[in-house]
Amino acid sequence: EPHARLLSAAELRRYRGAPGEPGLYLAVLGRVFDVERGRKHYGPGGAYSGLAGRDATRAFASGDFTQAGLVDDVSGLSPPQLLSIRSWLSFYSDNYDPVGKLVGRFYDENGAPTKALREAEAAIEEALKLQAESEQKQQQFPPCNSEWSSAKGTRFWCSRQSGGVNRDWAGVPRKLYRPGSKGSCCVCVRSTGPPWGQPDSSQHSDRGDLDNPHLEQYDGCHPLAEQCVLRG
Repeated sequence: EPHARLLSAAELRRYRGAPGEPGLYLAVLGRVFDVERGRKHYGPGGAYSGLAGRDATRAFASGDFTQAGLVDDVSGLSPPQLLSIRSWLSFYSDNYDPVGKLVGRFYDENGAPTKALREAEAAIEEALKLQAESEQKQQQFPPCNSEWSSAKGTRFWCSRQSGGVNRDWAGVPRKLYRPGSKGSCCVCVRSTGPPWGQPDSSQHSDRGDLDNPHLEQYDGCHPLAEQCVLRG
């Protein structure tokens, strides 16, 4: 964007869509968009009018639309919140016309990215990696189905759709202890074939992921049963 317009914070404040003002802009991570076509949302009186005329990136993640929350500081946000910012930036890029860049936290007076922007982008990349790892883990260890009643206790069971993960195996219930987290959760574990991530070869024990060290069998349940009932 060699000819992108550079705006100061004072200039951007003039674009809140009020009568006599030159337009309706907002910024996300220092990138400015013309949101005139979304005036009913961002214009005066709109539900998101607080976002207009400023960079309120943090509010897109936190949902805090008070004056204290309508800021561009993204430090300390969680990975899901950072991914929310990424999603919103993609939304504005796809649906609204880019105007330029806001000189300040994320771009300097020459329109070059600042250290703060590079740090934010690196944090978003790390959040993407964590999301990919989480999705991979859910494919490996989908959550169990479960139900509880005072008469029968808790029943865990596995199916080819349990946990919202469609697959060609059902698996058996196991307790999964994730490093760094307290307690366990019930997951479905593949009980045949090679371990997750290993090529199918004659060297494996044909026990799927049953030997994973983070798993524990439920007491009183058959080790290969697709359901388990815990009394009490």
